[in-house]
Amino acid sequence: MQNESPRTVLLAGATGLVGSLCLRRLLADAAVGRVVAPTRRPLPETLRALDLAGKLEEHLVDFARLADHAALFAVDQIICALGSTIKKAGSRERFREFDYSYPLQIARLGLQQGAQHFLLVSALGADAHSRIFYNRVKGELEEALLTLPYRSITIVRPSLLLGPRQELRPAEAIGQRLGFLLPERYKPIEATAVAAVLVEVARQDRPGTRILESTDIKAQAEHLLHF
Repeated sequence: MQNESPRTVLLAGATGLVGSLCLRRLLADAAVGRVVAPTRRPLPETLRALDLAGKLEEHLVDFARLADHAALFAVDQIICALGSTIKKAGSRERFREFDYSYPLQIARLGLQQGAQHFLLVSALGADAHSRIFYNRVKGELEEALLTLPYRSITIVRPSLLLGPRQELRPAEAIGQRLGFLLPERYKPIEATAVAAVLVEVARQDRPGTRILESTDIKAQAEHLLHF
């Protein structure tokens, strides 16, 4: 059930592909009163310019010291779109920090500060027992998150994301060219679809746990977007 008063949403990963698209939608949503965006680097002016209602609160933080910023997490909902690659992170250890430790600490801080709904961008194939390191880390995060007593938890598992990135990701570039050859559940998905579904699920704010696979995201997005 949607809250009657304007919601406060914390968006982690606002400078990324899915996160920046979520930010655009949250700023345009009249049911959202504040958007708190903790970032490691400043948001681009193109995103700041969309804040016509003055609801955006940007905070430059050191993610290794998130507990120093605990007050930021006193929000209604948290959308976590943090994510990296081992190549970009520089090592498996650093990747695990970005894709496991930071999101889990964000979830715990939010719970401590009264957040009710945690929404996570995970990945297709997330499995804590996977032999693939990337999928295993994603799955371990999901398992840890599901032990937390949130009123609502939403996990989306998109396949390869389509959309403009600042950095080149070879696997996604290949997916864009050859995705039509893949089975439906593995086909690449538009990042706009992922963002649209996340923000809509946050708006609906239903209690309980839901995990949306890539095909689920596409099906729901068809009612929200016109491709």
